[in-house]
Amino acid sequence: MKPIIKVFVAVWVFLIFLSPMVLAETNYISDSMKITMRTEPGKDRKIIALLNIGQKVDVLSPGDDWTLVQLPNGKKGFVLSRFLTNKTPSSIELNVLQNKHESLQANAASLLEENNAFKSKNEALTTELAATRKELQDLKNDFAHLKKGSAHFLELQKKYKTTTSKLEEQTKKAGQFEDELNKLIWNQNIKWFLSGAGVLLIGFLIGLSTKRQRRRPTLL
Repeated sequence: MKPIIKVFVAVWVFLIFLSPMVLAETNYISDSMKITMRTEPGKDRKIIALLNIGQKVDVLSPGDDWTLVQLPNGKKGFVLSRFLTNKTPSSIELNVLQNKHESLQANAASLLEENNAFKSKNEALTTELAATRKELQDLKNDFAHLKKGSAHFLELQKKYKTTTSKLEEQTKKAGQFEDELNKLIWNQNIKWFLSGAGVLLIGFLIGLSTKRQRRRPTLL
């Protein structure tokens, strides 16, 4: 290589390394075997790195045959342009899809677990609701019986009060009747006593009179 060409290439490489990073374009190593990154364009130049399929690089200066790129660690070098692509390699896309698939599977498993948990809670709530409804129905039945029994109790209480009042009244009348009966019996006993006493007195007087009459002829 002529000296002037070497100088031109060196200047060109120096200017490229000094170019602003904002102009860099992200590319990937296409689906191929490992490729070499060299210090300068040319297959006879020193290899400074081996790049894997899907390796992300920043394009600093594109070219038809060789392209100046920069690795994420800051190392710069030339690679064959035909191995670069601005499309995401299928291997990376596959990994992304696999990761998404695994994430979706994890989310599906989590959702299934949550669904089972909600299903269990729903079944428990349904059972509890059925028990509560039965308890409410039992309370309604008990209330109906209590209400009916209460009405019957009030009716019996009313009858009891009425009967008690009548009994008290009848007891009072019976007491009055008993007092009157006792008075009548007392009066009747007095009458019988007086009558008996009168009979005895009359008999005594008759007997006494008869005895006197019998004595008079004897004295004569």
